[in-house]
Amino acid sequence: MRDIAVFSGSAHPELAAEVCAHLGVPLSPARVSRFANDCLEVQLQANCRERDVFLIQPLVTPVQENLVELLLMCDAARGASASRVTVVMSHYAYARSDKKDAPRISIGGRLVADLLVSSGADRVLALTLHSPQVHGFFSVPVDHLHALRELAEHFRGYDLSNTTVVSPDLGNAKEAAAFARLLGAKVAAGAKQRFADDRVSISTVIGDVADRDVIVLDDEIAKGSTVVELLDRLRELGARSIRVACTHGLFAAGALKRLSDQPDVLEIVCTNTVPIPAGHRTDKLTVLSIAPALAEAMRRIHNGESVSALFDAP
Repeated sequence: MRDIAVFSGSAHPELAAEVCAHLGVPLSPARVSRFANDCLEVQLQANCRERDVFLIQPLVTPVQENLVELLLMCDAARGASASRVTVVMSHYAYARSDKKDAPRISIGGRLVADLLVSSGADRVLALTLHSPQVHGFFSVPVDHLHALRELAEHFRGYDLSNTTVVSPDLGNAKEAAAFARLLGAKVAAGAKQRFADDRVSISTVIGDVADRDVIVLDDEIAKGSTVVELLDRLRELGARSIRVACTHGLFAAGALKRLSDQPDVLEIVCTNTVPIPAGHRTDKLTVLSIAPALAEAMRRIHNGESVSALFDAP
């Protein structure tokens, strides 16, 4: 794979290094500097001419800094005559801004997609977008991966004979149903109403959870308000045990501690799509690596092979 060049931004260099180890290619260096007027400058410090360039950069805190850095990396790769520029976004934070649900509101998910394409991105490799329609915001090809196989492989180590997968809301129910099929489990969903970013209400859970082992599945956990609200309903309905799983463990505003302090939460499982500071971890947290899946998808993109075939395998 000598015609491939992989660069990492500042957001998650550990993930980029792990992906490169699986690909068997070096992680090419990039320099990020700042002018006196606070503007960023990016230099890709390896040859890009006529090469297949991959830029690994999840949009995580500080999101705006990392976004501008990614846009500058795209521009630098395009200016260096890269044959193709693929943005590898293990987390697309602006995917939450996906609809006009109030007057005069911005749709950031589409705007940021346009910015990435304008800056030079020829292709996007994304992982578990917050909602499916975000895929359509991009005017370039998007390979949309998910982490259900990695999560399912972990939970297959438990007795699943009495298990129900619970989605916190109906919007995520389709993904929860697919996950339940992988585990051979039942599925249920919460009836959720959101009033603000950190204020939700779940009136009931649709499905069988009484005296069952529950796996709560969500695409991401930020403040954890939805999961905490769902835990109250699960207790009222008599769930036997509770585990929490998500793809993106953002865990903002002390969410990880708040969840791990819940005595009936046995385990919290996420993937390493975003960095989790060592000081924020708890004994209940299990972090699975998504690097092998990203590396295989990048290899297939580079070789012109099917990426969707990744999901056909058992």
